[in-house]
Amino acid sequence: MHGLKPMKLVWYDYNPDLKVGVRKTQNDLGFSPSPKKFLTMQLAVSNIGRTKYADAWELQHKLFDLRHYGLIGDMLLFTEHEHVYTIGKGGDENHLLASEAELSVGGIDVAKIDRGGDITYHGPGQVVGYPIIDLNNYYLDIHRYLRSLEEVIILTLDEFDIEAGREEGLTGVWVQGEKIAAFGVKVSRWITMHGFALNVNTDLQKFERIIPCGIFHKGVTSMQKILGKEIALEDVHRKLTESFSYVFGCQPLAVSPDMLRQRVATLQVNLGKQEAEQNLIVKS
Repeated sequence: MHGLKPMKLVWYDYNPDLKVGVRKTQNDLGFSPSPKKFLTMQLAVSNIGRTKYADAWELQHKLFDLRHYGLIGDMLLFTEHEHVYTIGKGGDENHLLASEAELSVGGIDVAKIDRGGDITYHGPGQVVGYPIIDLNNYYLDIHRYLRSLEEVIILTLDEFDIEAGREEGLTGVWVQGEKIAAFGVKVSRWITMHGFALNVNTDLQKFERIIPCGIFHKGVTSMQKILGKEIALEDVHRKLTESFSYVFGCQPLAVSPDMLRQRVATLQVNLGKQEAEQNLIVKS
């Protein structure tokens, strides 16, 4: 697999006609990588550090719009959120067991958001990944996309000697019947946002005040719990990037948070001007 290369960010116009040889092999888990354009798509990867959920959500929406208009290429954001319970579109608020007083004392926010799935927890020690990619360049299949994200986590955990897998009928990645990674995505016009959350050094007690993903009969676990030691998040970021690049067949490019935010601000101004000009043309 290809490691993360510290290169300058490349914002490009993707040529859908660009094709190279397709990698035919399968890995030991029997999973086929993305069949299209293996290692031709560029993937900008940025670790934006610890964030309030609302701030990361706003950034996701900006990147989603820019990706839709073709002003940026595919992206993978890493972050580590402040304490928050998020509830997806199909979520049941009754699965939040904590009282308002508990939430206030614990400094835990609650966010109702536009991804699929039920309720989950994000917080320090957990690696959250937000792929913002155009599935037109891979495959138009949301279920396959979810299975691909699961495979990214399974391959990553294998690098830490953790044997993980799937549970029939359930989305997620599991270790001995306990969930170690949760998934919730939004796909619109085949552009993705939201993504996955991998428990690395996560405070698992926070899950006791919710019914995670609405699943009553399953527990949660973390890499730290399984391995008996704290894991460096930077190591996990690196292995996740390698696994994502392998599964989706892309070449990762490191992007600093400052460069990312600066470029997004510039492109948003340009996008606003383009939309204003289009509105004038329509009205005239």
